[in-house]
Amino acid sequence: MDIRVHDLLRIPSVGSLIVDTPIPDWVCDSIDHANWVVVRRDIAKHGMVPVGIRGNSRSQRFPAFLPMDAIIEKVEPEDLIEQRLWKSSPRRSQIDAFNFLDKLIEIYSAYSLSWGPTGSIGFELASGVPTAHVGSDLDVVIRTPQRLVQSVAQELIKFHKSFPVRIDVQLETPLGAVSLVEYAKGSGSMLLRTDLGPRLVKDPWIIV
Repeated sequence: MDIRVHDLLRIPSVGSLIVDTPIPDWVCDSIDHANWVVVRRDIAKHGMVPVGIRGNSRSQRFPAFLPMDAIIEKVEPEDLIEQRLWKSSPRRSQIDAFNFLDKLIEIYSAYSLSWGPTGSIGFELASGVPTAHVGSDLDVVIRTPQRLVQSVAQELIKFHKSFPVRIDVQLETPLGAVSLVEYAKGSGSMLLRTDLGPRLVKDPWIIV
């Protein structure tokens, strides 16, 4: 099974997690409520996937590892776009970000981009458990195995500015992730998030 950062994994229970520190009570409550975890950026251990558990607030994030054989189901951000799950969401009228995914599909399709929602929007669509709120940002990952032309990045930024919700896009390169906004600036160093930690680079597709 091919596992990538931002993929959502359904697990049997909190007992499936491999941790180095005691598991907080909120993690147990979170898994009981929605038994899904998110693949995070870290060095993978043999036969295990680095995952993160999200709580009710941004400060509640807990790292763990998950044995590959404990994965019940995998949902990629791209799957959420293909399945159009927001169209049948009972909360579509409440969550503004849901209502702009169709427009993003229209825009991104013109550039043949491989992408999907992440963050609270992606988590809710995959799990079916309410996690987003009215003012939630629309977090997006765009898979860019090949270099994205900077002029295209700049055009996407212009499109995003016309949306009434904040759109936060990460470009996922073979080496890590970089902010679309930072990459679109086109000059100087930019922060690349890698499995070994953040580093400043001039080209997120090449590390020298």
